[in-house]
Amino acid sequence: MVVVMQEGANEEQIQNVIERLIQMGFDVHRSTGAAHTVLGAVGGAAVDHRDIELLEGVREVIKISASYKLASRAFKPDGTVVTVGPPGRQIKIGGRHVVMMAGPCTVESAEQVSTIAGIMSDCGIRVLRGGAFKPRTSPYSFQGMGEEGLKVLRDAADKHNLLVVSEIMNQTQIPMFLKYVDILQVGARNMQNFDLLKELAKVRRPVLLKRGPSATIEEWLLSAEYIMTGGNHDVILCERGIRTFENYTRNTLDISAIPVIKKLSHLPILVDPSHGTGRRDKVAPMARAAVAAGADGLLIEVHHAPETALCDGAQSLYPNQFRELMSQLNIIAPAVQRAMM
Repeated sequence: MVVVMQEGANEEQIQNVIERLIQMGFDVHRSTGAAHTVLGAVGGAAVDHRDIELLEGVREVIKISASYKLASRAFKPDGTVVTVGPPGRQIKIGGRHVVMMAGPCTVESAEQVSTIAGIMSDCGIRVLRGGAFKPRTSPYSFQGMGEEGLKVLRDAADKHNLLVVSEIMNQTQIPMFLKYVDILQVGARNMQNFDLLKELAKVRRPVLLKRGPSATIEEWLLSAEYIMTGGNHDVILCERGIRTFENYTRNTLDISAIPVIKKLSHLPILVDPSHGTGRRDKVAPMARAAVAAGADGLLIEVHHAPETALCDGAQSLYPNQFRELMSQLNIIAPAVQRAMM
């Protein structure tokens, strides 16, 4: 359930309610909005909500029927804004700005990443994406450069004043990733790797959680709940296409998930049209649609020579195509009361 405190409730009143909820067996998660403090009570035995409503400083108690409590819009009506990066280089995801994350699918060499990072910086991009560990369907495909690839990403990002997002494969890699990466990406195949999610819950760094190819929206939000229940509320969702009977595109990009998530959850949502379509000529139209539908950001693959890329060159934009897309998005974003970053 969710306990909404009265506007102006003091700290003593809030702490009294928290202590009472803990006595009842609940885990309590606090969220402070513009006008009200909201307490999310998870677990515990069945209680008469009137016992809580009569406590001093309480405005109302809301029962949440959804199986995801902390990720629900009722827990945080104002919406979450995730702060990413160290002081002086910070950006916010989930606010007015639409954040662009772009770069190569895979780290191939220091020269390749440095070249693309320079192009991204010139385009005004703040977050460099790139895979150092690549989960591939075929064991014979390129698996990535590993930790050396993370070092390459970090060096290129620091040179061009960028932040880094990269995909983590399992919980044993967390200490390594914390040395190099600003956003820990959980890939579609790992969306329900609950051991990994539980460990990421202990980390105080933003987590980008991609939707699994066969996952429902509820299953996706429940995966986010695993991270939030452990104490890490800096979760960013990412729609990257789901598996349907259509095989013309790599996946079916579910644009409708954006307004659905906005209604059900307070978490920011990004869209990855590169993996969502798997075709270079479809990336820009889907990116434009995503921004128009309310996405808080985009994750796009860009390569200066995609025809020689070791991974997913067919879905990577050429730099000139990316620049054109940015120009188009700078027109679309203001039409929906947003601005590009």
